[in-house]
Amino acid sequence: MLPYNIILNGKTVLVTGVAGFIGSNLAKRLLTDYAELQVIGIDSITDYYDVSLKHDRLKGLEEFGDRFVFIHDSIANREIIIRLFDEYKPAIVVNLAAQAGVRYSITNPDAYVESNLIGFYNILEACRHSYDNGQTGVEHLVYASSSSVYGSNKKVPYSTDDKVDNPVSLYAATKKSNELLAHAYSKLYNIPSTGLRFFTVYGPAGRPDMAYFGFTDKLVKGEKIRIFNYGNCKRDFTYIDDIVEGVVRVMQHAPERITGEDGLPLPPYKVYNIGNSQPENLLDFVDILQQELVRAGILPANYAFEAHKELVPMQPGDVPVTYADTTPLEHDFGFKPSTFLRNGLRVFAEWYAKFHSDK
Repeated sequence: MLPYNIILNGKTVLVTGVAGFIGSNLAKRLLTDYAELQVIGIDSITDYYDVSLKHDRLKGLEEFGDRFVFIHDSIANREIIIRLFDEYKPAIVVNLAAQAGVRYSITNPDAYVESNLIGFYNILEACRHSYDNGQTGVEHLVYASSSSVYGSNKKVPYSTDDKVDNPVSLYAATKKSNELLAHAYSKLYNIPSTGLRFFTVYGPAGRPDMAYFGFTDKLVKGEKIRIFNYGNCKRDFTYIDDIVEGVVRVMQHAPERITGEDGLPLPPYKVYNIGNSQPENLLDFVDILQQELVRAGILPANYAFEAHKELVPMQPGDVPVTYADTTPLEHDFGFKPSTFLRNGLRVFAEWYAKFHSDK
């Protein structure tokens, strides 16, 4: 295991996309575990999905008082990012702000260029200038990449050593671009950075555009659910708590700054997969989900599930399988996601029942 070289307690952490699924859960975990840590959160709260869900997540962070500061703005707003870094001087930056979704990128490319490219560039520039005039600056930049970068790769499980030059969606292309930009900035400006390729994150209060959430909404309304590639898809579903655990561990070890043989710094740069390493067949996933929805009282036991399933061809931008090789994560941080799909979907179903009864 790598030794931790960053102490989180007493630090200021910038979390972009803090009203998002991963961002809000990460912020809550940090504020709960580290009594002297402050989180500065920024989020533009776009209407890509129900904003009430985002506001609900933020409400859960209000209990931490002035240890949590929220800024309602976009990371694509360069002036705001410069001002934020000048005022709060974050020691650790976790960039989770991004326009998500593979299919949405086909019809709305502008949103991806603005947030995923321009926004990330603004974060990199702010990290670069955090060292101006001899300042300590940013100790570690951690940023979200995606399993989508593997595109049409045939070899499984997906390894971070694999060549990933064949994206099948604009979303995937922007995430690969993030990795390339981070590598260049790490090389040029000696910024320690770690990219995390997340694999199909799910759990309570998750993104409504994800399959498990969308399927549930449709079944509750009595609508048909569309199962792509005629059910011949496998996904490496990763529970939110496992994702957050991985992020927190990675935050505490910044890649070392080392000088190469040419006298120039080697890029302090790493990329890891965070996935469950146990891909589930989509039809099996739907079967477990429906069982948990019945158990939670969301659907009746006699619900006609077969009548509400429709097997359809593959969608543009989708891939037939995602499967993470997490060996480097296990080796460097002693951690491997391990939440069973049924357990994770059970927590989601219980949350869904409560959330909708409250609404």
